[in-house]
Amino acid sequence: MTIKYPTTGTAGSRPRRLHSRQSGQSLVEFAIMLPLLLLLLLGVIEIGRYAYISILVGNAAQAGVAFGSQTHITAGSLTAITAAADNDFQNNGQNVSTLTVTKNYACGCDNSGTISVTDCTTGICPVGQNKVVSLQVNASSQFSSLFNYPGIPSPITVLRTATMRIGA
Repeated sequence: MTIKYPTTGTAGSRPRRLHSRQSGQSLVEFAIMLPLLLLLLLGVIEIGRYAYISILVGNAAQAGVAFGSQTHITAGSLTAITAAADNDFQNNGQNVSTLTVTKNYACGCDNSGTISVTDCTTGICPVGQNKVVSLQVNASSQFSSLFNYPGIPSPITVLRTATMRIGA
């Protein structure tokens, strides 16, 4: 018994494929989408770089306030606080010349866990309340993106603040 398959064209030729004209369509779609995917990838990389620099600046502020809040003597030394912040920033591979560190004091009176702000120069608290002095360290640096984007300034200033109570 012989089975005959239907053919088109001349006798013995192969059957035609209906999708032969669509074989390049996926390549064209990929070529159209590739620039958009690369642009999206570039945006994700830039946001990641900004987050990384932001975390490093925050860590530098934390290192500065951790050193400065040990005693009132260390809290008074901006040079030592800056050195602690610079060391932390530099240990993460960053250029310390871009880091700026400042410090401020915040004073208050502790009333059973509730702190009311008071003037640091007088230092007078009502009877039964303890004076609380906190150190605030501000660290800032510059973030420069890989490319210039319309509407987004370059460089962007990253500012982080850390506050800690000064030890006795």
